[in-house]
Amino acid sequence: MNVIHPARIRQTIKLVRALFFISLLVLTLLSIAAGIILLAAKLQGPPSLNVPQSTILYASDESKMGETHYGEKRYWTSLEKISPYAVKATLAIEDRHYFEHHGFDFKRIAGAALADLKAMAKIQGASTITQQYARNLYLSHDKTWTRKLTEAFYTVRLEVNYSKEQILEGYLNTIYYGHGAYGIEAAAKTYFGKSAEDLTLAEASMLAGIPKGPSQYSPLLNAEKAKERQKLILKAMVHAKAIKPEQAAAAEKIPLAFTGPKEEEAAETDAPYFYDEALKESARLLGVEQAALSTRGLKIYTTLDPVLQKKAERQAEKVIDPDSGIQTGMMAMDPDTGEVKALVGGRDYEKSPFNRVTQALRQPGSTIKPLLYYAAIKDGFTPSTMMVSKPTVFEYDSGKSSYKPSNYNDYYANGPITMAQAIALSDNIYAVKTHLFIGPDKLAHTARSAGLTSKMPEIPSLALGTAPARLEEIVNAYGILANGGKQIRPVYVLKIEDSAGNIVYKKEKTKAKQLFDEQAAFVTTELMTGMFDPKLNSYASVTGGKIAKQLTRSYAGKSGSTETDSWMVGYSPELVTGVWTGYDRDKTIDQVEEKGYAKAIWAGFMEDALKGKPLKEFKPPEGVTGAYINPENGKLAGPGCPVKRFVYFISGTEPTDLCIGPADPEPNDHEKKTDKKKESFWKKLKFWE
Repeated sequence: MNVIHPARIRQTIKLVRALFFISLLVLTLLSIAAGIILLAAKLQGPPSLNVPQSTILYASDESKMGETHYGEKRYWTSLEKISPYAVKATLAIEDRHYFEHHGFDFKRIAGAALADLKAMAKIQGASTITQQYARNLYLSHDKTWTRKLTEAFYTVRLEVNYSKEQILEGYLNTIYYGHGAYGIEAAAKTYFGKSAEDLTLAEASMLAGIPKGPSQYSPLLNAEKAKERQKLILKAMVHAKAIKPEQAAAAEKIPLAFTGPKEEEAAETDAPYFYDEALKESARLLGVEQAALSTRGLKIYTTLDPVLQKKAERQAEKVIDPDSGIQTGMMAMDPDTGEVKALVGGRDYEKSPFNRVTQALRQPGSTIKPLLYYAAIKDGFTPSTMMVSKPTVFEYDSGKSSYKPSNYNDYYANGPITMAQAIALSDNIYAVKTHLFIGPDKLAHTARSAGLTSKMPEIPSLALGTAPARLEEIVNAYGILANGGKQIRPVYVLKIEDSAGNIVYKKEKTKAKQLFDEQAAFVTTELMTGMFDPKLNSYASVTGGKIAKQLTRSYAGKSGSTETDSWMVGYSPELVTGVWTGYDRDKTIDQVEEKGYAKAIWAGFMEDALKGKPLKEFKPPEGVTGAYINPENGKLAGPGCPVKRFVYFISGTEPTDLCIGPADPEPNDHEKKTDKKKESFWKKLKFWE
């Protein structure tokens, strides 16, 4: 039998007593600390429930464009006027024990910690509604211990000084539901066109799922995920005994009809389409969700030129018949910096906030050709390069497929033409031949490097702009040609200040990367001036002939058209502008007047925008040589040459043959001459007359 020594027993008793007193001391200290925190929370009084000051956007002249509808402009509705279903759905999914805890759900915290530990990752959240409300009202969304401790103190202050009903009401009126809707009232109107008090169980359970991730669970953006989350919320409501299982089953089956905001609810800002883009860019620059901008009281200084913006809007209104249902998109940009000076995303923002400059993917048609001809010049073509333009069928894919393009109104030279003529006349046969001669990958590579993002199949029709693009992308690509090949991207925001006046972002002036060859970019620019030069006409008129008479300075440009789209994009040395017109849904542009809208808007705007400013010419860089040529045969213009035009070449590629009389141009066999590297390609290609 083992006998415990009395000394061991006394030692154990002392240890137990010590642990007891230590535990008692810890509990006493925790109680004192809790008492101090509660006393401090009470002494500091109730924290303000007002939403922080609105974020304000300024134009480039620092005039106020508008402010976000996040402060007093935010809809606020009392808890009694919110559908009980919306309240129950929110509580079931966000904080089922809301009325049982005092700001912190320790059981939920322990469960989330255990789940995270098992998964070895952060998979569950345990924030209560009070904690979320404190974070949205007073704090940033930074994941730091300082922020978490401050959040905890604000949570205590809210619980000590306000009733549960007041906190819940504030939460429901401030959370973000996506698409600019802050609070349950704004969400109800945005998604269902009704007040929050009229929400049904099906509608309320759908809305309650959005705040977890507005970009992921918005039914307007991802109907499938939104529906899955609605089902989850209905199950949670049944589990919380907020509704019966048969109610959940019925609500799940109800098809929901979504509507947009009413006209009187649209944001009242100058340049609303630009305003939206500036907010998106600000959120990206700060690395936060767009919703987080609402709580920061930011001052955002943008690139918008209010004068040019008004001129852009005025031109669109002036040119387009008010009774026409056609839409338009327009963007003006500084080609040296990428700063967007004006943006019109549609004819009426209140009726349709869809931005046709940054969101719409449309076939660019012949506006893709300057990128094609830039690639060709890099590959050895010159403005004097001649190829035959006549009806042609192109076989490709080892003869399995064929493509037969046509020129506008079926006008063909039925003989050789120069590149200078081809771009001015927008000859499609010349373009496709060029595309196939240099290799279909060249245009795709050039377009992607210039910022076009859609898939570009390497087929003959790519040369005629069949791969869709955004107007913003095309304007940016032309800006690269305009500035001599330097890399740029569209810029909407110059500087951001926080509510205390501290600069949290400022666009730095850095040396731009040389993206395109400077000489080839300049030669392409000079070729693009030809669309306004009637001297280049041979068998058809230059594409800019109708607007050329109203232009008073040097411009480079290219138009484009498909059955459903009309484009005009061009630039002076200091401003690049693109205009698109067309119908939102696949309706063809049939009226002759409507087909000319894009060119008319572009010409009127460029002249108005640059009125009174010094005339500027495109400045040739070193490494290019100018010469007078006969644009119909590409030869140097001699004394008896019937027509001549001053054209630039990359030095060393200018023609040496002389045009001295009105004789017929000699055929150029450029398209027949191939080096050994291209022989295998040309075996796959066959021209049919």
